Amino acid sequence: MIRAKINGVERDFSEGITVLAAAREAGYDIPTLCNDDRLDPVGACRMCLVEIKGRAHEAVSCTTLLADGMDVWTHSEPVETARKWNLRMLAGNYPADAYVKFPDKPFHRLAADYGLTTDDFNGGQSVPKDGSHTYIDVDMSRCINCYACARICADVQGQFVWHVVGRGEASKIMPDSFGAFGDSTCVSCGACVDACPTGALEDKTVIERGFPTEWTRTTCPYCGTGCEMHVGVRDDKIVQVKPVMDAPVSFGHLCVKGRYAFDFVDAADRITEPMIREDDGWLVVSWEEALQFTAQKLKEIIKESGPESVAVLGSARATNEENYLAQKFTRVVLGTNNVDSCARVCHTPSAAAMKIMIGTGAATNSLDDIEKARTIILCGCNPSENHPITGARIKQAVIKNGTKLIVVDPRTTELTKYADVHLRLRPGTNILMFNALAHAIIDEGLTDPEFVRTRVSEFEEFKEFVAEYSPEAVAERCGVDAELIRKAARIYATDTPSMAMHGLGMTEHLQGTEGVMTVVNLALLTGNIGKPGCGVNPLRGQNNVQGSAHMGCDPGILTGSVAIETAKDLFESVWQRPVPTAAGLNQLQMIDAARDGKLKALWTIGYDVFLSNANAHETAKGFSNMDLVIIQDFFLNETAKRFGHVFFPAVSSFEKDGTFMNGERRVQRIRTAVTPRGNAHSDLEIICDLAAAMGFEREFSFKTAEEVWNEIRLVWPDSFGMTYERMENAGLQWPCPELDHPGTQILHATSFSNGVTAALKRIKYRPTKEVVNEDFPFMLTTGRVLEQFNAGTMTMRTPNKELRPTDLLMISRADSERLSIADGERVRLKSNYGEAILPAQITERVKQGELFASFHDAEVFLNYATGKVRDRFTQAPEFKVTAVRVEKLNGGVAK
Repeated sequence: MIRAKINGVERDFSEGITVLAAAREAGYDIPTLCNDDRLDPVGACRMCLVEIKGRAHEAVSCTTLLADGMDVWTHSEPVETARKWNLRMLAGNYPADAYVKFPDKPFHRLAADYGLTTDDFNGGQSVPKDGSHTYIDVDMSRCINCYACARICADVQGQFVWHVVGRGEASKIMPDSFGAFGDSTCVSCGACVDACPTGALEDKTVIERGFPTEWTRTTCPYCGTGCEMHVGVRDDKIVQVKPVMDAPVSFGHLCVKGRYAFDFVDAADRITEPMIREDDGWLVVSWEEALQFTAQKLKEIIKESGPESVAVLGSARATNEENYLAQKFTRVVLGTNNVDSCARVCHTPSAAAMKIMIGTGAATNSLDDIEKARTIILCGCNPSENHPITGARIKQAVIKNGTKLIVVDPRTTELTKYADVHLRLRPGTNILMFNALAHAIIDEGLTDPEFVRTRVSEFEEFKEFVAEYSPEAVAERCGVDAELIRKAARIYATDTPSMAMHGLGMTEHLQGTEGVMTVVNLALLTGNIGKPGCGVNPLRGQNNVQGSAHMGCDPGILTGSVAIETAKDLFESVWQRPVPTAAGLNQLQMIDAARDGKLKALWTIGYDVFLSNANAHETAKGFSNMDLVIIQDFFLNETAKRFGHVFFPAVSSFEKDGTFMNGERRVQRIRTAVTPRGNAHSDLEIICDLAAAMGFEREFSFKTAEEVWNEIRLVWPDSFGMTYERMENAGLQWPCPELDHPGTQILHATSFSNGVTAALKRIKYRPTKEVVNEDFPFMLTTGRVLEQFNAGTMTMRTPNKELRPTDLLMISRADSERLSIADGERVRLKSNYGEAILPAQITERVKQGELFASFHDAEVFLNYATGKVRDRFTQAPEFKVTAVRVEKLNGGVAK
């Protein structure tokens, strides 16, 4: 500790604190314009000057460290005079109309506080405004050269879009396009807008719609990172979203979707009234009519065909509370375990693999471990686009901390240029690659002997098994040099702690579950589990996909991811109803059963199954054969348009309360920011009302999300300590079994959830049946892109569509030249299962013979071309491997 005086009051402070931070700690507000807690201080604005007794000149408090015995005065007459002089210098070349029009801007507020008037503002540089960016307006006549935009773009996002050009008074800020901002490499995170103290950079929405009058803290409705946001509302319309600065996951940062893609709430085609299909058209009805019609039809089907003929799909876009109610409705009201969610087609293989091996099917560590890791291995994931805030944190860890990075991915992604090793394997060879990494670790004596001795079993059997998977033995089949595989193994095993993060490139395969097991094997061999900076961590794809399955929207588990037979008695004591024990159907099995005439009714909540499932032709056969398809969503999605019989209009997460669970097991609050649109109801209300219509009002008498959460706490012991009150200011990570428990950041520190030791799994490579041949010479992989999200239900109804209007087919330059395909030319993508038509994008990001396409645009409907192969354990579709060919059309280049 050091002792110093601030404004005559002596007190103790921590060593290493700046004068600015010390003054604020003592309760004194020193003005700043360029200071941002997310950035290292530079003192560019000269507003945080203070007087330090014994020094000849004022000191910049943000860059000056407090020293023992210092005597600091924050608002002495010389300091205040200097600040006012600095403000006048800045105002001398600044437009007066902006000062008057936007009084709440930090620079304008400070100028007013120090007595400046419009007479002090003398015009501004003659700089044309730049409105070329989809979301951000640029007016450099209001730039005061604080450089905050350039610093935050570099130091938080790591994008380096804004540059300082020139020196001294001649310096100016320019985007990396050195022209229109819309032509730059900006990824639309909005951080520069937040950092700008003048409005030189401003969100277009507030210029067009006015500044917010109310703010609500909530959680992002997009990927599974769980970023927190402040939603700004004016006249009951969302006009701006800003990041929560102290959010434990995102630390004051958002991506283009979380920051800007909110206009779907008031999209023109939003459905806000219940509807029933009649004679190939939709009839608007009352809620009572819709609920009674649906209840009667379900009763009739159950009476005639039994409870196993009906099913429910929960939603990754719904809250934990609503997913809990969905599975409770299925089991209590319908009497079946036929309940699932979209987790089935993405990370159910992760949950299954990790539960089998280490007892818990969830991330072992936290996102904060990114900064603690010395090595990060990214396995089949592209966080820069699919989990952008996580991706930015990884990028900054590499740039700032020197963290080693290994990327295992067939494509070149943004993070591969920062990687020490890029294992650019052939699609479908994950098992070969990760067995080879394990072989190299054992072969070169790089295991953690003590960890293996005390925490791992079946090592000798595993060592014998992987002997045939040496890097040299698999290199040709993987398409990766053996020495590169060995280099990656050395880095992962020696530059520890090493953190593994994986995505759908590991799970959406014939051996998806087994692929994740091979990642766990690496962690066990090297002791990279159960401590900071390491572990095995699935990057969950949707805002509550972790929560939807964990709440029990899975045919084999109840809330808390416990087996039905294990927890049946506890649930029956709370529900006062029997829990069915007959095996339920997962989502893919439901479609199969419908095709075969066994499943008669399906209620799908917030999930466009038809557009999302692989092999869409087969999905269509299943839906066409059902007697009742209930759709619950914001819009008439593709499933509703073609197959729906009843439509329940739901509200978005901006219109209700509850909780989401992110990919690191953190449960966080969401809160109502705007009123529900039209006659739309929350999923909670709809489920409870339908239960009541079917005679189960007592069991579903919940009025608030908190009431539901409190029942969840009774049936899931590891959540008991997580009350709404405790989660008011920050989320908590389970397990959190007691009211005074802090939550759990790291699992498996001393033992695994299923025992002290974990067995290494001997995973034999089984090649997929999807192989290239003369008719289908290309291998297609599908996935997401930064600007769009899954089925496009939300993002395609926002200006994000300007940033990414449709899906594109990535093809190598060599292949495009061989086929005479131009960039942007619409081509036919054809497989054994179907076809899709979309524009080509010529790129070096994919290798010859390999293609990549996203699946967001319903007009493209890429899943007509994807295949029927499924994971051997969980039946997740093999989206990552489909043999295809590319055909030219008669049409020209797509606009």
